[in-house]
Amino acid sequence: MACILITLADVASRKPSCSLQGATQESFSREGDILLGGVFVVHSGFIPPETNLKEVPKQVSCQGYSIRYYRAVLAMVFAIEEINQNPNLLPNITLGYRIFDCCMSESRAIAGALELLSGKESLIPGYRCPRHSLLAGVIEGTVSSLSVSLARIMGLYHYPQISHASLLSTLSDKLQFPSFLRTVPNYSFQNIALIRLVGHFQWTWVGMIVSDDEEGLQGGQDIRKGIEDNGGCVAFVEQINLQFSREKILHLTKMIQEHSVTVVIVHGPEMHMKVLLETIYDQNITSKIWIFTTAFIITPGLLEGKAWKIFNGSLGIAPYTDRMLGFEEFVSQLHPSRYPEDILIKVFWEQVFHCTIKAENGTRGYDTRELDINPKPCSGYEALNNVSQSLFELSDLSYTFQSYTAVYALAHALNTLLNCRPGLGPFRNGSCADGQEISPWQILHYLKNLHFMTNTGTEIFFDANGDASATSDILNVQISQDEEFKLVKVGRLDPTAREGEDIIVNTAAILWSNGSSQVPRSVCSESCPPGYRKASREGEPSCCFDCVPCSQGEISNATDAVTCLKCVETQWSNKRHDQCVQKQVEYLTVDDTLGLTLAICASVMALITTSLLFLFNKHKNTPIVKANNRGLSYLLLITLMFCFLCSFMFIVRPTKLTCMLRQTIFGVIFSISVASVLAKTILVVLAFKATNPNSSSRKWLGSKTPFCIVFFCSLFQIVICVLWLAKSPPFPELNMKTYKEKIILQCNEGDTFFFYCMLGYLGLLATVSFIVAFLSRNLPGSFNEAKLITFSMLVFVSVWISFIPAYLSTRGKYMVAVEVFAMQCSSAGLLGCIFFPKSYIILVRPERNSRTYLVRKHIVH
Repeated sequence: MACILITLADVASRKPSCSLQGATQESFSREGDILLGGVFVVHSGFIPPETNLKEVPKQVSCQGYSIRYYRAVLAMVFAIEEINQNPNLLPNITLGYRIFDCCMSESRAIAGALELLSGKESLIPGYRCPRHSLLAGVIEGTVSSLSVSLARIMGLYHYPQISHASLLSTLSDKLQFPSFLRTVPNYSFQNIALIRLVGHFQWTWVGMIVSDDEEGLQGGQDIRKGIEDNGGCVAFVEQINLQFSREKILHLTKMIQEHSVTVVIVHGPEMHMKVLLETIYDQNITSKIWIFTTAFIITPGLLEGKAWKIFNGSLGIAPYTDRMLGFEEFVSQLHPSRYPEDILIKVFWEQVFHCTIKAENGTRGYDTRELDINPKPCSGYEALNNVSQSLFELSDLSYTFQSYTAVYALAHALNTLLNCRPGLGPFRNGSCADGQEISPWQILHYLKNLHFMTNTGTEIFFDANGDASATSDILNVQISQDEEFKLVKVGRLDPTAREGEDIIVNTAAILWSNGSSQVPRSVCSESCPPGYRKASREGEPSCCFDCVPCSQGEISNATDAVTCLKCVETQWSNKRHDQCVQKQVEYLTVDDTLGLTLAICASVMALITTSLLFLFNKHKNTPIVKANNRGLSYLLLITLMFCFLCSFMFIVRPTKLTCMLRQTIFGVIFSISVASVLAKTILVVLAFKATNPNSSSRKWLGSKTPFCIVFFCSLFQIVICVLWLAKSPPFPELNMKTYKEKIILQCNEGDTFFFYCMLGYLGLLATVSFIVAFLSRNLPGSFNEAKLITFSMLVFVSVWISFIPAYLSTRGKYMVAVEVFAMQCSSAGLLGCIFFPKSYIILVRPERNSRTYLVRKHIVH
């Protein structure tokens, strides 16, 4: 940036009788009725003088002349000349100027300001001693740290100070800086814009380089906080200063090179970054995307050689810029002869054409080492016609346009002041300012209430803090294959606009450093997809995390979810854990393999049982069928058939009716079956005892006895089941606790006391039958079934004893399947052990199924 102070008046040559000692500041000026002062940074650095106190101390020498900085001075001169030729703005009033170059030196900036205020080269603080001309205000283009020093002095005397480059938010404090205004937004707005830009491209892992001054440190803290509040992380914040040693610069360069961040934010004046950027170029670090804040003016001419190539693909934020009609023609016609008083154009001329213009007043306050390289004198015939466009980088008028509008702001304020009508003025009793004795505070009043349009239609005004519009341009640095440097406007930022309209970016127009149009990524950890959650790494920023899959029953349906959401009780997470789905309702059914297998087995065994029933009925008059009570055999076969068919009550969706019937029907039918077996066993015993004609047991051998046994044994089970249904019947329920991932539709057995009473009674009948059969297994007799019944009841009891632990250790449909399996196995045991041997004789060995064979066998025995 440039620190130049412009005054429109000639300084009185009469030396005052009392003044402060000090070196005279070099400046250039043009007279006018009203003066505008200017303090700019044209040289980007200075060389402090050696002070030995043996001679008069010398002033600092400037170095690092920048054409781009000088362009802001030219914009001020251009605006003043344009206004002087405009009959509608300040008619009959000529504006003049006086300009100082402060070279980034605070002492030069303050000295220039004091000369402007006193009107004398020999400073007289508190006195204004010009020959003529009013100092209307000061236009300055310095870094914020110098602006603060100037603002304290200007505010003391209420002189308007308009900056086109100072962004420090502190300067908006009107208590400290009452007369400071600016045509650029302050850092607060810029920081908001930058944060939204970083968020727009989803960069969550960035580095920061800030200048080692109040401006850089304060802005860096604000930017960092804003990025972190929006979910991003700043990997590092490093400070830089143009006075840093070579070792510090190399250390910083290595850190940037080795760090994983892709995007680096640069916040600070470009002169501080110069050495660092050149070192980065020397180290061939081209993989980073640089984001420049408004504090950094993208100036390729600042760097040596081709080091500015590292900017390729980078983005910059700059104050909103409009066209400056006629400015290109103005700079193309520049010549030292047109502005002989302009000491800065002489340095510019020497730098561009590599020649030397003889100084009329001895050595200038610039580093003479910059002039020794141009030994040949300038001819005076050099021209800028063909080089002005690229030389002045007119494709980007950032800050130059703001210098231009600052002049117009003062001019419009003066025009409004001079056109004030008495009685309608803003001051006490409607008075206006005295045109002959205008006070600076009166001009300041009009400036703060200013609202006008430029000739290109740009609206200019200052808010209550003296800040201009917050709108900023987004610029993309593009370097073509023929090494042509371009600054392309790719978007706009307006932090004051409503959400959705605050940032507009034409991403397709951006060319990144690798030549791709694809937005580069800058993240510490890749985003966690839905179904995962972020798990922070210990000791690392929040943007560095691991992606952990959600637990069973939990989901995350958004990218980068911090926590997983638990599904409601009736839902469960899908395989991807990104959606809750209804839990599967599980029950034993023929639709699954297990249920279908049991149903087939039940059907087959029921058909076999039915076949045996028909077989026995066909051979009902044969001895083997008539033995041991033919009626009981039919009853047992029928109940066994129903035992197998009873399985289907368990292989259906549980309902209120099926839940009430399946256990009770199972208990009653199995009781009848076991009671029939018991009756058969008792008949065997009675038949043996009845072989004696005088035995009293013969009266019990009638057909009523076995059926009475079956009836009374079954009746007790029926009573248990009726009481069960009456007091606490089974009912269907949804079991959500056994399995988290599914719902079990099951039958709640109600009062389990009756359930276990039913099973216990059934076990008691089976045990009694087994004992009786076992004791009578060796009794003689034709077709004695005692052995067969013994084996059948052994199978029956074994199955149901095994059933109890298996039943209690399973859940859901498998618990039901275990019970069905036990029912079928025990039924098959009875069927196989009792009826298969008889069926074998009937079908395969019919010769044994005769009375002759039975008599012969009896005689043999």
